[in-house]
Amino acid sequence: MPLQVRSVRADVPEVDALLDAYLDEREATFPSAQGRYTRKRTPAAEFVAPNGAFVLALDDDRPVGCGGLRRIADDGDDVRFEVKHVFVSPDGRGRGVATAVMDALEQAARDLGATSVVLDTNDSLVAAGAMYRSRGYERVEPFNDNPNATAWYRKAVRTDEPRLPTGDGPGAGDGAPDGRR
Repeated sequence: MPLQVRSVRADVPEVDALLDAYLDEREATFPSAQGRYTRKRTPAAEFVAPNGAFVLALDDDRPVGCGGLRRIADDGDDVRFEVKHVFVSPDGRGRGVATAVMDALEQAARDLGATSVVLDTNDSLVAAGAMYRSRGYERVEPFNDNPNATAWYRKAVRTDEPRLPTGDGPGAGDGAPDGRR
């Protein structure tokens, strides 16, 4: 069975196991020059619609990745959702799992009304930073006080969309802004 990404509650056993592995790995690989890693899991209740979402990636029904999205304070007119706890198990890496998880989280953010998605990471996670930048995330000033983070990113996920055509001419009501399908 191909890779599947499903919306799940953030407190199901499969997610607990992945998040434990994530925190264990981060603690073991955290740069010693930056001090001690602070183990902190975002409460599952923060990943519930309409203020959040959580996804689980499955390969042949085996959990191989996860990630969450939660609403944080708006920044002026910018409706922000924050990505948290994106993790891919070692046997799932290099197979597009993180991309599929991020696709699902960004779509959930749009569906929940976000204008941007933000996230923090540590520069020691080189592959993660490269993936975020390749997806259009840009470095920004810190928006939180996460002691484990050294880099903060933002990506616009919704802009003013073109208005749908009105009237009864070609394309009226079909959702195509220029009348084409």
